[in-house]
Amino acid sequence: MREIIVEKLKTIESDENIRILLAVESGSRAWGFASPDSDYDVRFIYVRNTEDYLRLNTVRDVIERPISDVLDINGWDIIKTLRLLYRSNPTLFEWVSSPVVYLDNGFRDRIHEIMPKYFYAKRGLYHYLSMAKSNYREYLKGETVKAKKYFYVLRPILACKWILDKHSPPPMLFSDLVAAELEPELKPEVDMLLDIKMNAPELKLIPRVDSINSYLDESIEMIENLLDRMSDEQHNDWDELNSLFLEIIGC
Repeated sequence: MREIIVEKLKTIESDENIRILLAVESGSRAWGFASPDSDYDVRFIYVRNTEDYLRLNTVRDVIERPISDVLDINGWDIIKTLRLLYRSNPTLFEWVSSPVVYLDNGFRDRIHEIMPKYFYAKRGLYHYLSMAKSNYREYLKGETVKAKKYFYVLRPILACKWILDKHSPPPMLFSDLVAAELEPELKPEVDMLLDIKMNAPELKLIPRVDSINSYLDESIEMIENLLDRMSDEQHNDWDELNSLFLEIIGC
């Protein structure tokens, strides 16, 4: 599948007249708990020709391809990417740290150098807490639940705890978050869920796991209380991002 993905990325480069700087896996395959029928979530960052950034009729800053049963692929223009970095966008931090890389021309190392300066804990906490709460409310309140949905709540909760403990962007791999942040007494239940998730179809239903639900309730309340007491954070300036942009487009 890797060869197919790289070939599709090369086709996008040709069709759109762009250069892909970085292409990675962004979903469950990068998180480390893909199901047998999980699709591939490919995300990329690209740059256009210099002249395209000097035109009055600007083009879209997103490239998307129709989603198929096995492949979901889209990308962001470098301007959009750097503007989102200025706002400490958690999704961008995840893309750049993905353990599954399809294409990279050195951009990842370059942006890694400056990303820590633009990480703001409060924004990361809001992002992951919102993700956890919406998935918890929608999918995990019934007597039977989809096994995979536990990971769409557990992972962001553990990411919040990582941010609170380490004041840095959380890793993508679920196993790293579990090792660092999950209470030991819950690991057997989580290991059981992980076995189901990785060896059963995506829609597998199981009885609700009350011990994990209680843990999620307590964790969400704790994170919300801490967020309420956190002060707002100061922005960096644009200078380093502007310099990186000019470097990438060759000015």
